[in-house]
Amino acid sequence: MLSETGPLLSEGDTAPDFSLPRDGGATVNLSDFAGKAVVLYFYPKDDTPGCTTEAQDFTASRDDFAAAGAVVLGVSKDPVTKHDKFVAKREIGIPLLSDADSDVCERYGVWGEKQMYGKSYFGIERSTFLIGPDGTIARIWRKVKVPGHAGAVLDAVREL
Repeated sequence: MLSETGPLLSEGDTAPDFSLPRDGGATVNLSDFAGKAVVLYFYPKDDTPGCTTEAQDFTASRDDFAAAGAVVLGVSKDPVTKHDKFVAKREIGIPLLSDADSDVCERYGVWGEKQMYGKSYFGIERSTFLIGPDGTIARIWRKVKVPGHAGAVLDAVREL
């Protein structure tokens, strides 16, 4: 069960603003991208197979996203130092934001109890939010399966 802190966000809702540190040491605010589409994807952990593939897929398509007027931002609870190592090791070319206290994850409804091999734990549900240039959520993908996901999101950006 995810999002125990409140109702899940829906398409058409205003995207919650945030300010988070990113790889390389800068700070990213959602409001910095007013007037642009933002692909905000949440992933469980740096340098794991699915998360690496997802970051590499978004990196490979970053020029296509930019041409369509969108920026891609990845979010996990990993600290900035871990993001820096992941970016260098895997040649990731998109900003990776650190939500160490899970505040943003909770506000977007992606942090909660999960099950694996019969054990319960708290973690991030792999999810993507397409935020339109007006700051509203245009599309939401929950429980994302990585293969083909970046392409599907790019198609949705082009339809905005």
